[in-house]
Amino acid sequence: MSEKENNIKFLILEYLSDENLQPNKISDTKLEFGFQFIYPPGKDPHGRPIGKGMVVFEPKNKDLLIISVGTKISPPHVKALDSLQKPKKMQFFMDIRKHFLLKDVLYRIDIQNHRYEISDQIFLSKNDSLSKNTFFKSIRRVFDAMVYSNMILSEYCMGKIKPEDLLKSKDLDSGSDYTLYS
Repeated sequence: MSEKENNIKFLILEYLSDENLQPNKISDTKLEFGFQFIYPPGKDPHGRPIGKGMVVFEPKNKDLLIISVGTKISPPHVKALDSLQKPKKMQFFMDIRKHFLLKDVLYRIDIQNHRYEISDQIFLSKNDSLSKNTFFKSIRRVFDAMVYSNMILSEYCMGKIKPEDLLKSKDLDSGSDYTLYS
């Protein structure tokens, strides 16, 4: 790892730690470095994290950071989506695609497995350092795109999910208030 990559790695680690995001190292031979973290920080009254698991990493031999969140639609929401007529279900996926384009984030959607990934890239120049503001704007862009996609999903599933089905959801067990995903 070059000195510049080492500096970016420690800068990212410092930024995440400064904001109480408790970064965990990702070990992968395809990465210069990577960290997992929960955003936003904090715990609910039961001591469970309120945020969503995200990652930041630098691929090997690339001058860019990728900030990403992976989502898998929860079983109650999958059931609700599957109960819609096929054009309506496909409209949901078209609506989130349009939303991701408007939010200026990258995405990969796996309709068959009811999951998708939202990410943003920060290109690193040879002379500049990464500002904390730029880094956290990217995190918020990805997080906000995920939250809004949850809102779209909620609208499509309205009236199709019983409250007791949501109470059984893995997501509520994990304490997340920001996602409809498991």
